[in-house]
Amino acid sequence: MRQRRVREATSIALRSVPGVCAPRDGLPEEKQPGHGVPTRLEAGRSQRSGWGLLLTGVVGGVLVAVYAVATPFITPALRKVCLPFVPATAKQIENVLTMLRPRQGSVVDIGSGDGRVVIAAAKEGFTAVGYELNPWLVWYSRYRAWREGVHGSATFYISDLWKVSFSQYSNVVIFGVPQMMPQLERKLELELEDDVRVIACRFPFPHWTPAHVTGDGVDTVWAYDASTFRGREKKP
Repeated sequence: MRQRRVREATSIALRSVPGVCAPRDGLPEEKQPGHGVPTRLEAGRSQRSGWGLLLTGVVGGVLVAVYAVATPFITPALRKVCLPFVPATAKQIENVLTMLRPRQGSVVDIGSGDGRVVIAAAKEGFTAVGYELNPWLVWYSRYRAWREGVHGSATFYISDLWKVSFSQYSNVVIFGVPQMMPQLERKLELELEDDVRVIACRFPFPHWTPAHVTGDGVDTVWAYDASTFRGREKKP
């Protein structure tokens, strides 16, 4: 009996001594030291994921914008007959105006680009119209006409030249390329009235005989009168 009391007293004393483990059933369960780490890692991953989505959105937006701007300039190059945008020089415009000054009536520029020929003709007193397939160039042309104060007499349309009739115009201007001139020649022969003048810059029409020629090299301008090519008077 005495020995059992001694053992119980010894057990109680051991429990009260620091550093001595009590029976496992008597201790509360401790938290693991790294319990909070996964939460911080998940927050870091979430932040990186957010930046990744933002970067992806920005890059995607830039690519869409580039595509929207570049497509109208690239698409014409994929057409069977391509009329690329090459700005007219000051000398070319002056030569065109030289051919227009004795004339009256309306002026149309086929493939008007940035609108400089149409605007120059409007400043000379003509009612001028430009047809251009590239919408960016048409919008820019309209802005330039407004800035130059001729928006009332200079008009621009987004249109394919092959889908437009030019029968209502008195003067036709074209900055063409060799591949398109034969087909355009046939189109104009069918549509234009006998008193119309056609002015070609950079490249002449292959079969018509010009009434007037001015300029040199790439600045050369040829003027054709419909009364002449209507009879299909062709160069030998």
